[in-house]
Amino acid sequence: MTHTLPVTPPFGRVLCAMVTPFTESGALDLDGARRLAERLVDGGCDGLVLNGTTGESPTTSDEEKSALIRAVREAVGERPSILAGVGTADTRHTIELTHQAEKAGADGVLVVTPYYSRPPQDAVEAHFREVADASGLPVALYDIPGRTGTRIEPETMIRLAAHPGIVAVKDCSYDFLGTQKVLARTGLACYAGCDEHNLALYAVGAAGCVSTVANVIPGHIRAVFDAFDAGETAHAARLQRQATPLIEAMMAAGLPGAVTAKALLTALGLPAGPVRAPLRPADRETLDALLAAYREAVPQP
Repeated sequence: MTHTLPVTPPFGRVLCAMVTPFTESGALDLDGARRLAERLVDGGCDGLVLNGTTGESPTTSDEEKSALIRAVREAVGERPSILAGVGTADTRHTIELTHQAEKAGADGVLVVTPYYSRPPQDAVEAHFREVADASGLPVALYDIPGRTGTRIEPETMIRLAAHPGIVAVKDCSYDFLGTQKVLARTGLACYAGCDEHNLALYAVGAAGCVSTVANVIPGHIRAVFDAFDAGETAHAARLQRQATPLIEAMMAAGLPGAVTAKALLTALGLPAGPVRAPLRPADRETLDALLAAYREAVPQP
């Protein structure tokens, strides 16, 4: 028996929350971004999220964000979808970034809840509606209250799902019940935003994942979904468990995913470069733990 999705994934199944490569001097490394994007797509990702949390969007300029989208689109063509992070704490600025992403070649935008000001739910809803009304690009909501301080409550999300331009949600709520309510009552495509939830959410009807860990093991993340779709659910579970030490090392060790992903990519000789301040690079002990977890997930010949 194969896995049948309740909705057609608008941006693909396996999306990588791609790091933004920098040169050693801290400048945007567009050549590195092109090479990394090609590797991820060749490795099994059918979508790339650019300028997101893992892409260090708080420390890249509007011009750098647009340049990154254009460079990646040039490198990978139409093979993957490109979902551009445009969320800010300012509705007007978010709309400006949405227009820029559309001109640069993005297929959709990922819009995080406005942060720091902690708007009430009616203001959160109005923010997303204004962004969705501002362009022809489909919108993916980004629910990550641990970073923003504000949840997109399930009832708010259910109301927003009626907007024709709002098609998906990246779920980092850690609320399985709330997510299942949204899945049951809307046509929103739900993407697991926390790698430890990839298979669990997919099993109850999610569209796929937006994975930070896919920066280093794109083929393995893809294989979990492929196995589940083929009805090989026990094998899918084994693959998910096999990746768990790496997921924990990258995502639950007290450091942002941008730091751990870039540390591993650099150690593997892949484009990444340093993180921008205030983030700091992983220390040697952390890197050794990351490499050990990587070798467990990807047994060496």
